[in-house]
Amino acid sequence: MKLPAIYTSCVIPSLEDLNWRSFLARPRLPTPSAQVFDALYGQPVLITGAGGSIGSALALRLAILTPPALLLLESSESRLYALKREWAAAGAAGFMTPILGNTADLALIEHIFIAHRPRIVFHAAAYKHVPLMEEQPLAAIANNIFATETLAMAAAANGARLILVSTDKAVEPASVMGATKRVAEQIVLAAGGTVLRLGNVLASRDSVAEIFASQIANGGPITVTDPAARRYFLTLDEAVNLLLIAAAQPEPSTLLAPVLIAPHFVSDLAHFMARELTPGREIAIDFTQPRPGDKVTEQLWSPGDRTYPVSLETPREQSPDALTPAIVSISSNRLPSEHLTFGLDNLRAALDARHLAGALALLRSMVPDYTPSQEVLALSQQQGPQVSL
Repeated sequence: MKLPAIYTSCVIPSLEDLNWRSFLARPRLPTPSAQVFDALYGQPVLITGAGGSIGSALALRLAILTPPALLLLESSESRLYALKREWAAAGAAGFMTPILGNTADLALIEHIFIAHRPRIVFHAAAYKHVPLMEEQPLAAIANNIFATETLAMAAAANGARLILVSTDKAVEPASVMGATKRVAEQIVLAAGGTVLRLGNVLASRDSVAEIFASQIANGGPITVTDPAARRYFLTLDEAVNLLLIAAAQPEPSTLLAPVLIAPHFVSDLAHFMARELTPGREIAIDFTQPRPGDKVTEQLWSPGDRTYPVSLETPREQSPDALTPAIVSISSNRLPSEHLTFGLDNLRAALDARHLAGALALLRSMVPDYTPSQEVLALSQQQGPQVSL
């Protein structure tokens, strides 16, 4: 009998010990230069979603390299408690101000800016699980869009630099999660902030790599949705480096993305992890089917977008004749400010009324290249119109 994952997690090797560079088979993405750390040094920093993989890794890096006051906002009590324990064990608790709360809490956000005056804000808090958000679209809208709006308005009003952690799923989205992150991008850009799109971060909490590791520890099989499924992957260390670089970019209202050259087949990741975690043992791979909101492959920008290389102070680790830039800024279509304001106002009314059909129609008008899944469309039809908008 196979044991539940909760009983097998103790035997899963640390994913941090895997040779991810061997799997990625590409040049390492750039590390922050001395100029980047000079630009960030000593400035009070607020990190939302600080208990997540990216948020906590980013906080630790800042505490080590540029010791400012670090304000760590987290909505999960257990994650914030774990973060406090980890920092105390590392002797870095003196840099940490833990704050239990939600980014959507306007009174809390205003208090943070008045009491602590953060100058740089990394917004890593979001709902990110695609299939779950297909089942909970109104929750995705509330958290990914309106919590971002609350934070963006407060940052702009207080002269703070806001950096949004976004996703390749915001490009021509097929999911509620991707569409809400695309609106969040528009909000941050309109407020003068910076957006960084990332692919799938290897070994982050609840990532596909963590799921595969659990399945391998349980004896398999590893489940992959589609043999053709491909994703862009990067390491947690690379994601943190890119965020630090993004925070030091001088231009406002900038949309950035790393150049990851080509996506990897998800099945290749499964084979790699099986070989690394159980050498000499055969682990089966079962192909299931795409989940609601899944795409076969993702993009970091649309075909019609223009990209421009971002200047870095230190060269990328690559062969001397490589011409591909490491990071690009993306020029893409943006909603006119009046259209964005109108859409947000009406979307909030639909959300308050729990009117899913109206909210979905507004989301599609704000993200014209969003293609809702049949499951979300059916869910909106089942609920029916509750109110007139």
